[in-house]
Amino acid sequence: MRIVGGRHRGRVLAAPTGRDVRPTSDRTRQALFNILEHGGFFSDDGPTVAGRVVLDAFCGTGALGLEAVSRGAEAALFLDVSRASLDLARANAATLKETGRCQFIQGDATKAPALNTQGARQAASLVFLDPPYGQGLAPRALEALSVAGWLAPEALCVVEIGGDDPFEAPPGFEELDDRRYGDTRVLILKRG
Repeated sequence: MRIVGGRHRGRVLAAPTGRDVRPTSDRTRQALFNILEHGGFFSDDGPTVAGRVVLDAFCGTGALGLEAVSRGAEAALFLDVSRASLDLARANAATLKETGRCQFIQGDATKAPALNTQGARQAASLVFLDPPYGQGLAPRALEALSVAGWLAPEALCVVEIGGDDPFEAPPGFEELDDRRYGDTRVLILKRG
């Protein structure tokens, strides 16, 4: 697994052993970031990634958040219920010498604690959600993160689910794009 774009392009990230974490493939990440970079999703006409605060929820290896940092994101918050996943994401950030722009928080995205109680710098305007497939966690996480203050107004939310997983956007979220990459479905939503 590698960073596919930006200043750390080609740098190798550590991948987990076992099957508990399913990292987004390099190919899917490349396609996703191409869509983000050229989509014109923000009303401020600013770049989709550069200068943004990013949240990588269900972060696993941290590949999505670190890809954003490589492409110029101002800061990245990594949230996962698993200490092992957070340790792996932290190690990957250290490998890239980017720990100063990253914050690692152990917690359940579907029961998100208030952002201001976590010492986070600010709410995220670009959010990546890559929960375990087949459990219906993405809509619950979007709602919980929104209520707890993790999402900035008009935050762009990228949700990765299984290709056959049903998905209904929670109230307050507008679906902008829906794509399939093999057995993966990627949705892009905007918080109202």
